[in-house]
Amino acid sequence: MIDSTDLQILNIIQNDARISNVEIARQVGLAPSAVLERVRKLEERGIIRGYLTEVDAAQVGYGLTAFVFVRTQSCGTIDQSLAAIPEVLEVHDVAGEDCYLLKVRAKNTEELGKLLREKLKPIPEIISTRTTVVLKTIKETIALPIEEGPKTEKTKRGGKHK
Repeated sequence: MIDSTDLQILNIIQNDARISNVEIARQVGLAPSAVLERVRKLEERGIIRGYLTEVDAAQVGYGLTAFVFVRTQSCGTIDQSLAAIPEVLEVHDVAGEDCYLLKVRAKNTEELGKLLREKLKPIPEIISTRTTVVLKTIKETIALPIEEGPKTEKTKRGGKHK
């Protein structure tokens, strides 16, 4: 079970994965050793799956984002083939007319075309694709809107969770 302190810790780590245990402890009102133990338990349970570095895609030459809807002969059959393509950042098995929604990054439209022709088209199960090119990204995050749960009267007045 996740309690409100675990939720606080998750929110803090989502915003800054490099934050020190001492700083987390200060923010949640626990000893650093208690925070370390809680983080370890969250990792062991698979709630924290890892720590990432966010790289600005445009600054490393991958300035084009596109979403590709993929229709196949039988949904759920090419998951691993799609996931193995390096430019494919996300693979979603979706409901509706299409079977998959892919989020891809490419250097430019020429490279996107090459990806579609040389990496997706050769997969025999694919019947069709529809591509939407992103003109501007307004928001992009992996942080979840975790709610910390109801606050007690003591925490509303600025007291610490126990």
